[in-house]
Amino acid sequence: MELLNDVLHLIVEGAILLFEFMGVAVLIAAGVRGIWNYLRRDPLTRLKLAKGMAMGLEFKLGSEILRTVVVRQMSEIMIVGAIIVLRAALTFLIHWEIKNEEAEVEAKLEHQQ
Repeated sequence: MELLNDVLHLIVEGAILLFEFMGVAVLIAAGVRGIWNYLRRDPLTRLKLAKGMAMGLEFKLGSEILRTVVVRQMSEIMIVGAIIVLRAALTFLIHWEIKNEEAEVEAKLEHQQ
């Protein structure tokens, strides 16, 4: 039973690292692309940047959810829970902004026609 627990712990730790890495990579790529789009004066810069940030935060949120599997103490659970709540709130806020930005872009396109 101890061996199975150790194997599960290793798999989860590896997945956490992978999700954390992917989240950071997506956030960096979105930031670089956002700077590039801003310099090109792309009107959809904010929308594209927000979508990239949301995707990166979802990877980071996934890693925190997985982290709940391997925590051993109540204090760790509370810290991970607080991080999950904060990241979920950020993700919700970014999705709300994406929805509003898409509505603005759609309204501008309808107004131009």
